[in-house]
Amino acid sequence: MDTILKFTTTLKDGNMAYHVNDAKSSVDKNRLELSKKHNFDISKLRYMNQIHGENIEIVDFESPLLIDNCDALITKERNLPIMVMVADCIPIFLSDENKKVIAVVHAGRNSTFLKIVQKTALKMIEELDCKAKDIFVYLGPSIQKCCYEVSEELETIAIKSFGKEFCQNRYLDLQGINIKQLNDIGIFNIELSAVCTKCSEEAFFSYRKDKNCGRFSIVGIIK
Repeated sequence: MDTILKFTTTLKDGNMAYHVNDAKSSVDKNRLELSKKHNFDISKLRYMNQIHGENIEIVDFESPLLIDNCDALITKERNLPIMVMVADCIPIFLSDENKKVIAVVHAGRNSTFLKIVQKTALKMIEELDCKAKDIFVYLGPSIQKCCYEVSEELETIAIKSFGKEFCQNRYLDLQGINIKQLNDIGIFNIELSAVCTKCSEEAFFSYRKDKNCGRFSIVGIIK
């Protein structure tokens, strides 16, 4: 029987991104070690050139390894790992055990304002026959409302778009906004990490702490 797996990397696993100030050989080594640790084929890993947009791609074994200009991946293929990379933005994992469909989403501020997690879930429902009641969602470690301070302009946009309850003294609750978007389409099976990447001192990269940092990841796979 197929099993859906997800795992979140930490500082101990090293940087998972090629686009930051790190040697390609180092990232290759980190990814290879990760694949050995979790028993998946690194040569099949699909990942994204994330641009803080709303493009969502359904991938299979014919898809390129690097999906360009993309912030969410969906797959129904067995043994096709998919990865999202972050350092404060929210890494989101979605799965439907019944239909054996998984997705990973890069939900930074801009993509959240564009409702990317809601659009990803709707794509699973509309194109892969998933049901809202069967979709499980995990929001991984990210900058939390305790630390995510934004400009007055962005606060105004957030209040107008989503409501006053997600803003307090220019501190924005991105997690709450994403949860609301999911609730609005009937998805309530949601798990939220309590770890703030900026202030928790947990083992995750944070761009707001160090602009030269690497990226940690969530990887999902159907086995």
